[in-house]
Amino acid sequence: MAGASPRQSSISTADRIPTSSPHQPPSSFDLEPLDLERLNATYAQASAEELIQWGVETFGQGLALSTSFGIQSAVMLHMVTQIAPEIPVIWVDTGYLPAETYRFADQLTERLQLNLKAYQSPLSPAHMEARYGRLWEQGTVEALNQYDHIRKVEPMQRALRELNTQAWLAGLRAQQTGHRNSLQPIGLQNGLYKLLPILTWTSRDVYQYLIHHDLPYHPYFDQGYVTVGDWHSSRPLSAADDDERDTRFQGLKQECGIHLPQTPEEADSLDSSAL
Repeated sequence: MAGASPRQSSISTADRIPTSSPHQPPSSFDLEPLDLERLNATYAQASAEELIQWGVETFGQGLALSTSFGIQSAVMLHMVTQIAPEIPVIWVDTGYLPAETYRFADQLTERLQLNLKAYQSPLSPAHMEARYGRLWEQGTVEALNQYDHIRKVEPMQRALRELNTQAWLAGLRAQQTGHRNSLQPIGLQNGLYKLLPILTWTSRDVYQYLIHHDLPYHPYFDQGYVTVGDWHSSRPLSAADDDERDTRFQGLKQECGIHLPQTPEEADSLDSSAL
């Protein structure tokens, strides 16, 4: 969270590529493709707030923020809404979240006056279990991937479409998974621009921000959780864990799929089961 030297907060014409792109954002906005290499060089040392400000100025109403209301979600929710109070906040509610997560979501929504957009699978939990069984109990990556696609990936993709999103902000950090360590602060995923303001932050940076702004952790933090998702696929960190992501998805994988490429060309090179 170290203070970086101020950077240019608006994009110059040199940062745009005046050619067609195979990744056309599915929105009603008309935006020329961006020169991501130049942008990432320009904003390499920018602060998280500066990158958010650039995103607001560049994408306007085409910008959204995603949240899981997880352990550290208050950081991005607070930081982004200080700059863009009305930004749509997309929350994929799987229907299997702990009761504490729902209460935490209510608390932050009220405190930060979030413009919350909650999305769920068209299949209710009961309907899904009747059709496919309790997928998380089958002990295979394939079953977990099917669960994640039904309850997380499809609702997220639908949310981005329906909100006419051009770009979305997410609180991913490079320390969390191998995939996230490979990302840039400004990138493309499934035809949409993706901005990761706290990508290079450490756990200490997160802690300092929360303390400085008197923001809460998820209640499960006090029970030893370092990351939390659905009640059936999250557990506290133990001394035997080599990585904090071992506490998710029965240690079989690291990503739920929301933050992975979904187009056929991209998915061929990055399978969620390998992460």
